[in-house]
Amino acid sequence: MDASAHFRGKKITVMGLGLLGRGIGDVRYLASNGAELTVTDLKSADILAPSVEALSDVPGITYVLGEHRLEDFRGRDLILKAAGVPLDSEYVAEARKEGTPVRMSADLFFEYAGIPAVGVTGTRGKTTTTYLVDAILKAAGKRTLLGGNVRGVSTLALLDKVDGGETAVLELDSWQLQGFGAAKLSPQVAVFTTFFPDHLNYYGGDTDAYLADKANIFLNQKPGDALILGAQCAELVRQKYGVQIRGKVVVADTGDIPSDWRLLVPGEHNRYDAACALASARALGIPDDVSRTAIESFTGVPGRLEFVKEHNGVKIYNDTTATTPEATLAALKALDDGSGNVILIMGGADKGLNMRELIDAIPLHAKRVIMLAGTGTSLVNMFLPDASVYGDLDHAVEEALLTAGAGDVILFSPAFASFGMFRNEYDRGDQFMSVLEARTRNPSA
Repeated sequence: MDASAHFRGKKITVMGLGLLGRGIGDVRYLASNGAELTVTDLKSADILAPSVEALSDVPGITYVLGEHRLEDFRGRDLILKAAGVPLDSEYVAEARKEGTPVRMSADLFFEYAGIPAVGVTGTRGKTTTTYLVDAILKAAGKRTLLGGNVRGVSTLALLDKVDGGETAVLELDSWQLQGFGAAKLSPQVAVFTTFFPDHLNYYGGDTDAYLADKANIFLNQKPGDALILGAQCAELVRQKYGVQIRGKVVVADTGDIPSDWRLLVPGEHNRYDAACALASARALGIPDDVSRTAIESFTGVPGRLEFVKEHNGVKIYNDTTATTPEATLAALKALDDGSGNVILIMGGADKGLNMRELIDAIPLHAKRVIMLAGTGTSLVNMFLPDASVYGDLDHAVEEALLTAGAGDVILFSPAFASFGMFRNEYDRGDQFMSVLEARTRNPSA
């Protein structure tokens, strides 16, 4: 669709270029539609050099890197902010003081596209559920646009692909849902998979504030819309927001997937995600036989309990996006054959989460624990006295490969954030894959 009228000649500040590609796509799209752009990011020019280089063919961009300036938030027509901007940002407050709209890529896309959308959120399971919904819709012959919290995808730029016959499938984190709430928007089919404490460093330890952002996925639905609640969080959501729910509620749980449906992805948590996707498909009128075909052929999402390879009889999994203890615990349960045959590589930066359940469960499932240094690791390694701690990924992978024997599993599932040693969890996963490839191709490397 031609959305240029919304942006042509407008003075727009893009707050947060980032390194994942979404910011690059947003900037390129806005520039191609005639916006006058200032791009500002707290990361330094050196760190952001790859992103700036990717935009080197786009003229007329003013970059302010390594800082934000109040003047870049005054006299503007729009502020496009990235995820994770602090709730009390003085720069956002400055823009709002002048009545300037402060929006995000995903909610702007949803408003301007005018097409039906399935939105998926949750502390765990939202990515797998999103990709499953997309796969089911494609199997049903539907045209989809996959966006939101998807690596490398500018959701705003998807406007160029809209002709009115598509369904948007959007993975939405709590930050993106801040934008939906401010714009008073919710997708027609909203999926809320799970809710666990997370991002408490951002929310100041307030889980209710975190839940409030998540709740925007359904708070502006209309009667006739659908709300799919995973059983894990259904009671909590109804307790907190029951009178504000206007969509038709369906509760999804693992048992909704018939026992004779054979999934390629391991673990009960993946059957749970499949149940949420199945409920979404039913809300869209898609027959179960179509959903079954898509669900049974689904091979998973990179970095999410991703089977990488088998080396010398050892199966190796990349679960880099496990940034919470619940995620790593689910992975351990999925891969342990009952003999505690897992060699776990974990550790990273603290997010203020309670690690007690995971720490208690590790000896039941893991024969060896190898940790990456970080603020979170420093808090828990006293409870795992036999664990090795390394300041680099290469030596951690080396020990895992030397320790593992035929029939064992090497699981890279950090349970913590990636900050410090890596740019983000995707960079962490990329580095794991690179080190693993070098080590298994040439063990003496």
